[in-house]
Amino acid sequence: MDHDDWDARVAAFWATADDERADETVAAMRALAAEHPADDPRALFELACAHDFVGREAEAVPLYRAAIDGGLDPEHRPLAVIQLASSLRNVGEAEQAVALLEAMPDDAHAPGRDAFLALALHDAGRPTEALAVALRRLAATLPEYGRAVAAYADELTECGRTEPAED
Repeated sequence: MDHDDWDARVAAFWATADDERADETVAAMRALAAEHPADDPRALFELACAHDFVGREAEAVPLYRAAIDGGLDPEHRPLAVIQLASSLRNVGEAEQAVALLEAMPDDAHAPGRDAFLALALHDAGRPTEALAVALRRLAATLPEYGRAVAAYADELTECGRTEPAED
């Protein structure tokens, strides 16, 4: 099988994917994935993405896990971890999402990781940490105020203020 051709057809699928037509969207990706062995990590990843895309996060979670555990390639693995964490958060497993995202390296995927980490921390009942993560990431984009915003983010966590203040 020509992997370049399959990749091109996957790209074409995503260019026209419609989350309003969930069954058809998942069926189309299932057909593409079926061109590979059932345990192919990349095919599992793409199928997980299709489920996730149409709002079927519970179905996406085991597929993301299988893709990652099956040795998904380095290009797609960070995406799969972030998307798995997002799906876990959406199905009520925020602490698992936090653990996955905190274990990721600080690399090119860090901005996306941090966005979903802030959401997962918030859902896990850790809003101060969530705010600090978001502010630290935002600080890098603020030439005039970045240093001050980063310092305020540090203050949030240095004071051990990981829980909302009592009234």
